Amino acid sequence: MCDATVKSRGITVESRPKSQVKKSTVDLAEVIFGILLALTAVAAYEYYLQIRRAHREYEKARDFIEDIVLSFNRELKREANKFDTMVSKVDGSYIAADASHRKAERLESKIEPLETQLSALSQSQQEMSKTITKNSSVNTQNNITITSGLSGLEIKLQDIVATQESLKNRIAEFEEQIQKLFVAPPQQEVRTEILLPPVPIRRDKALAALTDTEITVLEMLLKEGAKTAPEIKERVHLSREHTARLMKKIYEEGYVEREAGKIPFRYTIKKEMEALLQKAEPPAT
Repeated sequence: MCDATVKSRGITVESRPKSQVKKSTVDLAEVIFGILLALTAVAAYEYYLQIRRAHREYEKARDFIEDIVLSFNRELKREANKFDTMVSKVDGSYIAADASHRKAERLESKIEPLETQLSALSQSQQEMSKTITKNSSVNTQNNITITSGLSGLEIKLQDIVATQESLKNRIAEFEEQIQKLFVAPPQQEVRTEILLPPVPIRRDKALAALTDTEITVLEMLLKEGAKTAPEIKERVHLSREHTARLMKKIYEEGYVEREAGKIPFRYTIKKEMEALLQKAEPPAT
């Protein structure tokens, strides 16, 4: 059996003595153990290298992730600051909008009575425009009436002038008759009744529409010159309103003229009325 050839694990082993076999087995085990140890060391070194690589990669990844986290935190802080700014702006806008809304409410509360006043004013303006239109129509009619009255007054003055001319002619005829009577023979007693022209009375056609007070005022202006309404009031013993109405009446009817540049107005008699009043005065006795 010692000489026999043994095949174990693909290794041809010649049959040897047991001591040699044990020694070779131990050597083989040591070799295998050394190989395994070497393989383990190599594997452990490779594993260590991989771990180092992984640790490096982890460090890089950790730094990268930390950078990402830091940048994300920075961006988050910036966005948070922006959000806080926006919130503060929104709060300020809300406060301003609330204040504006309150101001608008106060303005509306103030505008409502103004609108009612404006509507009342517009209505009163419309009523005033209607009244002014009516008054303008009435004034137009009064102006037409005054114009017609003035035209009638001119006609009356023309009649008065014609009457005066006829009176002058008649007076001339009477003077001729008187001269003929004085020239006639003395033996004849001739009784003739001389018809003298009638003395013009104070109230002729032009003055017929005037009252005694108005004629007194006209005579005063004729004799004493221009006067104001207060001065006339003291002379005729009337109230201020009555005197003002009287002077306005005789001014509008064309008997006097008025100086409008000063207040109170000064009244002067017209030239036509001055001549008419002088002719209407009774002759001196």
